[in-house]
Amino acid sequence: MIKNLSAWLASLIVFFAVMGCSQNSEFKGEEKATLTLPPNVPPPILRAHNTKVIVDLEIIEQTKNISEGVEYTFWTFGGSVPGKFMRVKEGDLVEFHLSNHPNNKMPHNIDLHAVTGPGGGAASSMTAPGHTSTFSFKVINPGLYVYHCATAPVGMHIGNGMYGLILVEPKGGLPKVDREYYVMQGDFYTKGPYGQRGHQPFDMEKALKEQPDYVLFNGSVGALNGDNALKAKVGERVRLYVGNGGPNLISSFHVIGEIFDKVHIEGGDNVNTNVQTTLIPAGGSAIVEFKVEVPGTFIIVDHSIFRTFNKGSLGMIKVEGEESKTVYSGKISDSVYLPEGGAIQTVNGGAVKVPVANTKEERMAFGKQKYEAVCAACHQPTGVGVPHAFPPLAKSDFLNADKKRAIRTVLHGLQGEVKVNGEVYNSVMPKLDLTDEEVANILTYVYGSWGNSGQSVLPEEVKTVRSEKAPAPVEAH
Repeated sequence: MIKNLSAWLASLIVFFAVMGCSQNSEFKGEEKATLTLPPNVPPPILRAHNTKVIVDLEIIEQTKNISEGVEYTFWTFGGSVPGKFMRVKEGDLVEFHLSNHPNNKMPHNIDLHAVTGPGGGAASSMTAPGHTSTFSFKVINPGLYVYHCATAPVGMHIGNGMYGLILVEPKGGLPKVDREYYVMQGDFYTKGPYGQRGHQPFDMEKALKEQPDYVLFNGSVGALNGDNALKAKVGERVRLYVGNGGPNLISSFHVIGEIFDKVHIEGGDNVNTNVQTTLIPAGGSAIVEFKVEVPGTFIIVDHSIFRTFNKGSLGMIKVEGEESKTVYSGKISDSVYLPEGGAIQTVNGGAVKVPVANTKEERMAFGKQKYEAVCAACHQPTGVGVPHAFPPLAKSDFLNADKKRAIRTVLHGLQGEVKVNGEVYNSVMPKLDLTDEEVANILTYVYGSWGNSGQSVLPEEVKTVRSEKAPAPVEAH
């Protein structure tokens, strides 16, 4: 009897061992996931088999700049907005470790749209500060998926920056490209209006009304501009993994000067070709691909365009390489066309409440912010202007020779031929509807930048010039 029982137990152990091996044979070994901060993307997955992928992700509540001089307390997955990018393979088993930093004040969890299961993982991942939750899931469907916090109030957690992307590569992988980048849009709601300095808390009332102060790529104004611009070379194929964290707005994603050769609609299998602008819903994504044919700076926008130029959703792709005059000639000629009589136009500067500068440093900082909002489109962020169209402000003999004339120009506009640094320009500068404080700030910033004289302009000086009889319209030769 004992002998038969021992044999039966041995057979049972072998049976369960064999069953266990057969159940897990689809996963070979294990590896720790490579997670990357935006705009970077982990390298493509080269293995042909499925494995267990271990993801370690830490939640960090931290205060950072949402714009220059404007602080905001973000809630983040991995210390960035959007959260770290994850890359796995269709059929992989993901073992997820979600840690909530001990210094955090709030409980958090994670809902991954790539998960088939209650709450997308949220039901298994509610985590208090100082704790780690572990759960696992098999990635069944390939595609590009959003993840976000789903702790109540869900909108507030997402609105504070708790979202990111997870790519589930198809079994055969994705076609090879030269560059891959991670871009994610989000809308933010602050007590103060756009650009109001200091620490700005979350505003629930604005969020409920869906009236954001900021609409941003990668969590801050300028996150993809200047030195942070995405980079490519002529002839390269670029793939952008684009998400929209919301919590409210739909994105009209567009790259000025490019046409998307391929768009994986909503991050799935269906591919559209030759697309100018693609809609990305809140909580959705898209994969866009294009080949860059000519050099230059290509502007990334939400084509709900006031969001771009007034709320921050502007990025850049800087492309280097040889020009192709066949593909794009550049400007061939330039002449003045004034069918409306050449009247000076008025552009409202959009001031709500202008902070008062107490030092030159503050005036420079405020001036830079306003310059980038109302002047940089024509004169460029570095003051170099546009050849044959908009004169340079950098090392400008026109500006440095006569401060009072510079003030009049900003106040009243400018038309007619102007000679700047030896070159003649004949275009129209609109009158800018700015306060004395704003004009002083902008000119102080311009004079203090790009090799100019470094002199300051005070609001009292602007007020004096404003009180003078406005010339009809300002001209200088």
